[in-house]
Amino acid sequence: MKISFLPKKDSKASIWSGGLTYEYTIYPETASYADRDFAFRISSATIEKVPLEFTKFKGYHRYLVMLDNALDIEVNKEKKIYEKYEIMEFNSDDEVTSYTKGTDFNWMVSEIISHHKLKIANGNQNCNAQIIILFSLDTTVITINEKSYNLQPHDLLVIENPEKENVITHLSNECLIGILVF
Repeated sequence: MKISFLPKKDSKASIWSGGLTYEYTIYPETASYADRDFAFRISSATIEKVPLEFTKFKGYHRYLVMLDNALDIEVNKEKKIYEKYEIMEFNSDDEVTSYTKGTDFNWMVSEIISHHKLKIANGNQNCNAQIIILFSLDTTVITINEKSYNLQPHDLLVIENPEKENVITHLSNECLIGILVF
């Protein structure tokens, strides 16, 4: 099992049409965002212009969570509002227009991944997925199999668990928890 700690402060900013994007990780490490050959990518972005059309990614499922306010959005011409920390799921090939400025958490998952899920949780969690992601929404202590990690808001832990061992975590605050099974 491999655990990677990826602090927000270490992520590098890139410019996208709506503001800045901060890539935490792309998997596998040899994959390229530009080539769109990744199994998954985790990033955070600022939305600085409205209205703003989201970039399409054919062949990807997407999870988006606003980190600082509600999200007023249109998906395939249907208006929706997501509250702060409410998880939005959509096909990355959908027509998506945002009418809200702010900062988001963004997880893109290739359609070749058979099972994936994102939820908000705290307290004790048990999981045996091949990939487990833990994204802190606030200052959080995450204990994984009795080893503790101190996370600041918007830090990320990625657990690669190819043997699908049972991973026991304790979260001192709410976090986004994602699982992937190939």
